[in-house]
Amino acid sequence: MSFILKSPSILKKFLLINLVIFIIIGLFTIFYLRGIQPSLIKNKSINHVKIVSNTIDHINRLNINFEKKEINTFLLSIRFLFQNLDRVQFFDNELQLIGDTDTLDLDPRSFSRNIVITEQAIDSPKKKDGNIINSDDQKDNNKFKIRNIVKDYKNSKNFGKSITLAKQYNNNFNVFTIKNVLKNGENIGYIIISESSNEIRTAIDERKNFILRTVFIAGLVLFVFSFVLNKYFLKPIKNLVDYTKSMKEKEISYHHLKNFIKRKDEIGQLSNSLNEMTEELYKRVNIAETFSTDLVHEIRNPLASLKSASEIIGETEDSKKRLKLIKIISHDVERIERLITDYSQMLKDEATLSREKMKKINIVPIARSVVDDFNNISDSKNNVKVKLNIASSNQSEIFILGLENRIEQILANLLDNSISFSPPNSEIIVSIIKEKSNVKMIVEDQGFGFKEKDTNKIFDRFYSNRPEKFGEHSGLGLNIVRNLVEVHGGSIIASNRTSGKGAKVDINFPQLLVN
Repeated sequence: MSFILKSPSILKKFLLINLVIFIIIGLFTIFYLRGIQPSLIKNKSINHVKIVSNTIDHINRLNINFEKKEINTFLLSIRFLFQNLDRVQFFDNELQLIGDTDTLDLDPRSFSRNIVITEQAIDSPKKKDGNIINSDDQKDNNKFKIRNIVKDYKNSKNFGKSITLAKQYNNNFNVFTIKNVLKNGENIGYIIISESSNEIRTAIDERKNFILRTVFIAGLVLFVFSFVLNKYFLKPIKNLVDYTKSMKEKEISYHHLKNFIKRKDEIGQLSNSLNEMTEELYKRVNIAETFSTDLVHEIRNPLASLKSASEIIGETEDSKKRLKLIKIISHDVERIERLITDYSQMLKDEATLSREKMKKINIVPIARSVVDDFNNISDSKNNVKVKLNIASSNQSEIFILGLENRIEQILANLLDNSISFSPPNSEIIVSIIKEKSNVKMIVEDQGFGFKEKDTNKIFDRFYSNRPEKFGEHSGLGLNIVRNLVEVHGGSIIASNRTSGKGAKVDINFPQLLVN
């Protein structure tokens, strides 16, 4: 049992607990059925004992001798006492039958019932509930004689007390009560009452049948409930466990979940959440692997240049060449440092982003704050001015679900990129447009625009198209922008302006509807 309790299977624990409950209920049922029969017999016995006591009182009061003639006369005189009984018999000290209600016209049942009694061995009487003795039926081929009951009573340790016995024979359940008769302190005979009590057996059988039906129904309900529990709850949970184990062993298999994702209940929701979590985890793993590969590739080029320059600088004696090689080495070191710094910052931002919780934010003051910051330092940025346009009925409030500092980072990175490509004294326009279900953020500059036919590649990690400023940028800025936009559930598109020269970046954020 301890092994099953320690087992991780919920079904086994459930079945074991129910089995224990059934065993406890079964034991109580057995004790109940064993106790109900003596209780019912005792009710009969009380009535018999009263009749026997009254009969003995009458015999002593009327000074009746225990002889056949006087007993029969006595039976006729007090026949009203025995009308509700099947049979009353009187035996003398020699165990000879001297009186029997079956031979008298005391009750019509006496002549309509022909009692045939088969003999059974009578063991030493067992005391039960005071003076009640209950013995089981043992079928013999010998003739049963009530005289044997009187004989056993005479030799028993309960002699002198009223004793009740229950016997079943010929498909009848009978109760016998026997008591010796004392006159002037001497035993003069015995009285034994016989009564058919099939209602006791019927009551016990009814209780047994009710209990059996109840147990059967409870067992059936338990079986059906266990089947449903196993099929619709425990088995899916086990499959989810197998799915997580396959993830751990790197043997990811979708078939563990495909049957449960379609479900609309909590198991289906759990399966969907687990599947989405797994896809997101693998996506992050793939991004990390790709990022590491790209970083190694980007570092390899300046390292190769650095190695060549360091080898040549030791062999040349020309000061001009040495100075040029020193500049190359310094440039490559700065490039490697910038890559590592930007990479480290990107990893920190991703870690922080995973812990931050989005909330309702007003994008208008955020954009205005960033634009004002860039205009304050426009002199250091070739006097490039940034203009903010708000296209909404309420120009002070446009809400989205997001992270305030990340929205600032998105706009700042785009403005930094646009300023680096913009000619002096030009203008950058930032537009916030509220549409039916989206909020658009558009950044347009007056530079030379994108030379790439596929503008999506500008968002690739480490991509940079600045031949004149090679090595001064890590190529991570626009990639970070795209990642942050996707975190906010938005999309980003780069294109060239249709009116005039310059580049254009469109960002779509889902609008947060406010009642």
